[in-house]
Amino acid sequence: MTEIDANIDGLVPAWLTLPDIAERLDVEVTRVRQLVKEGQLIAVRRGENRVLQVPADFIKDDKVVKGLVGTLTLLKDDGFTDEEMLEWLFTPDETLPGTPAQALRENRGTEVKRRAQALAV
Repeated sequence: MTEIDANIDGLVPAWLTLPDIAERLDVEVTRVRQLVKEGQLIAVRRGENRVLQVPADFIKDDKVVKGLVGTLTLLKDDGFTDEEMLEWLFTPDETLPGTPAQALRENRGTEVKRRAQALAV
């Protein structure tokens, strides 16, 4: 859990608080905190009150987006910080097309993971 850079904040279209995520996933807030601690979600402090928030694109149909956890693991293993992961996931890539986060939401996770693996080379 980290402070967020203004550039990254501008890349992410929408954010959800941990209680919002808990409600969508139908779990307790403590479970969402555990998902963040385990690296299955990235939460950053935003806004005047420095409230922990997660990119809204990480949740779809009341579940964590398919392929996100594996992609985050690959990026973490490549030495990416939370900020670098967010920047990579939300930076448009015309060869995808769109952002890696959009591709995950559109069930194109195989290509996203392939690209994340290629970053380690």
